[in-house]
Amino acid sequence: MEMNLLKKVLTLSWVVFLMICSLQAQTPDSILYKQVDSTSLYLHIDYPPGFEVSKSYPAIVFFFGGGWNGGNPGHFAHHALYFAERGMVCFRADYRVHSRHGTTPFESLKDAKSAMRFVRAHADELGVDPGKIIASGGSAGGHLAAATAVVEAYNEDGEELTVSCVPNAMLLFNPVIDNGPGGYGYDRVGEAYSLFSPLHNIRQGAPPTIIFLGTEDRLIPVETVQYYKMVMEKVGSRCDLLLYEGEGHGFINYGQFDNYRKTVAEADRFLISLGYLYENPVIKIK
Repeated sequence: MEMNLLKKVLTLSWVVFLMICSLQAQTPDSILYKQVDSTSLYLHIDYPPGFEVSKSYPAIVFFFGGGWNGGNPGHFAHHALYFAERGMVCFRADYRVHSRHGTTPFESLKDAKSAMRFVRAHADELGVDPGKIIASGGSAGGHLAAATAVVEAYNEDGEELTVSCVPNAMLLFNPVIDNGPGGYGYDRVGEAYSLFSPLHNIRQGAPPTIIFLGTEDRLIPVETVQYYKMVMEKVGSRCDLLLYEGEGHGFINYGQFDNYRKTVAEADRFLISLGYLYENPVIKIK
């Protein structure tokens, strides 16, 4: 009798274990999106509560900052957790940078485009609405997000270009958008800026965008983002610009919680205006 009971308990435990494994397999914490030689690049994923892969959720792909030199996907961890709670699937993309891979900004952009294409190409398996994929990033990560939308060059060899890397909307935090003479990164990209710089490649059909910038940012002049906004609107694209008096570069990071809270709330309102989020309830930002 006791032996039969033990067998039943062990059988039940095994069934529960298999169910947990199956659930984990359906919702991995990270997924390989690109292999370049010996370099494996992953998307780190945060899911909304009650996530069901059979549904289609809006998604955000975050690109960390670090001047294409350094940084890691942990940069936007708190942003991703917040928007996951709001009902979005959030991906924090790793990409090649100089300090870890000995690469140039051009490889960083190729990877960003690959990440966007991967999410769209595998939308069904990831529970994502392919028509509601947002690109977001800060500083050089903001450049990558913007460039996936407007820069046509720098695609990985052999990649399926029929899958669009263009996001449906953008959240840009103190983004590097001008790589021309006098702009950030010109010393590294040189005359290729004309193909690499988002400011120099804005065209009709650019997705709706919101930009956050501190007025004391020493890397990105206010005049640059104001001009970006003007050009975006000239081609018929929405571009909201929010300036924060006296704030410097990286003011939106979680370590400056008050600014993080304010900018996340504004990003939330922007996504509500696009119909990507429901207006209520807005969860507490933490």
